[in-house]
Amino acid sequence: MKELTIEDIKEALSKANHPEINYNLLELGMIRDIRLNNSDVQITLAVPYLYIPIREDLINIIKESIAKNEIENRVDVEVVEMNNEEKETFMRMAQKGWKF
Repeated sequence: MKELTIEDIKEALSKANHPEINYNLLELGMIRDIRLNNSDVQITLAVPYLYIPIREDLINIIKESIAKNEIENRVDVEVVEMNNEEKETFMRMAQKGWKF
């Protein structure tokens, strides 16, 4: 059995599309960090504001994207707020890729 790598996780997350914006979470800069710790995958999700309404949806999208790629490791998602530079980049991309 092949050992899981960060690249495997990134590949899975490249299919984790934002529900309201035509980009995936990696492209939007929302995946700040990915760590492997034994059989656990730890992901830091950066959001523009800590209490956005789709927070749980984003966490589920991450977990489902990883599970769809037959990665059976436990996934923990830590949610943090974006810094000002990250927010500016995110907002520009969101405006350009808004689905509605």
